[in-house]
Amino acid sequence: MKYTCDIDTSLGSLTACAENEALIGVWFVGQKRYPVGTNDWRSNPDHFIFKNLRIWLKDYFLGNYEAPQIPINPSGTTFQKKVWDILISIPFGKTTTYGEIAKILGIKSARAIGSAVGRNPIAILIPCHRVIGYNGKLIGYAGGIDRKASLLRLENCVL
Repeated sequence: MKYTCDIDTSLGSLTACAENEALIGVWFVGQKRYPVGTNDWRSNPDHFIFKNLRIWLKDYFLGNYEAPQIPINPSGTTFQKKVWDILISIPFGKTTTYGEIAKILGIKSARAIGSAVGRNPIAILIPCHRVIGYNGKLIGYAGGIDRKASLLRLENCVL
């Protein structure tokens, strides 16, 4: 059974989804690649994962960052999961580029990295907003470039 709840933030409402005691998705409402079939999910805002997520998000948006201690289990290909693991390793307040991630994985295609980053189903906790273009431009955020810029400013990233 998939459980869901909506969480309001200063950047808009998020929809969160949990299954089998792990967070499987966090999306800004209406973002690109917002999941279909959410009507089949069971609302359960008191689920322990959502309680922990609300506390973590509140602290995050206040600028008090600690790595989330929330179990996650995003669904994706092996390649996507490798990319998402790299995203998780990007420190708070730092950025990297699609090309740098490609180098880490030993591939030539920054475009393939962009595709995997763009399919990240767990916004903010898997910090795809920390990936920028090779020239420092803010590109490619499913939640919108304005939100990406806001998240990076919140983290005191140099833009």
